Amino acid sequence: MVLHVSSRQARRGAPEQFSRCVQALAQVRTRPEVTLLEIPAPQRIAPNSTALSADVMLPESEDPVATGRFIVLHDPAEPEAWDGAWRVVTYATCQLDAEMGADPLLPEVGWSWLSDALDDAGVGYRALGGTVTRIVSESFGSLADKDASAELELRASWTVSGAELGDHLLLWTELLCTIAGLPPLPDGVVPLPGIRR
Repeated sequence: MVLHVSSRQARRGAPEQFSRCVQALAQVRTRPEVTLLEIPAPQRIAPNSTALSADVMLPESEDPVATGRFIVLHDPAEPEAWDGAWRVVTYATCQLDAEMGADPLLPEVGWSWLSDALDDAGVGYRALGGTVTRIVSESFGSLADKDASAELELRASWTVSGAELGDHLLLWTELLCTIAGLPPLPDGVVPLPGIRR
């Protein structure tokens, strides 16, 4: 399915390079468990932007086991903090069992999943920054019989070249699958297209 540049971007006269790079996102082939949808992009952070949401679904589950957002910002003025014209901003979250959520090393492990994914993919990136948050909930009183729960949230951004946006989207969807606990795809298995409008 073709991912169209939003009307906001078209009104502002999005550069052809931005439009081409955004269209390339529609060619990314994700795992069958991942569903990508185009969502409204932030309007005030950069002159040009686009955004996708993602859900990781399992056949036996009615709710996503992991969700997130992948936002592409483009500013030809190359903001100093970005160290470039293209910035990827991401958010990923998943539910965990309470025991894993209580592990004090979980934030470091969550961050290493992202940094290792970027390094292993062999894509260019710089100015990587972000946070990992773990939320552990225990119920009391009339809710005391409810099991403890935990949630992991990973927020990160990094600077890329526009030509590699598809590779960054793919590695981010694979990261979502990792935090959801899915094993890697076996060699030779080809993922299916995942972007839907």
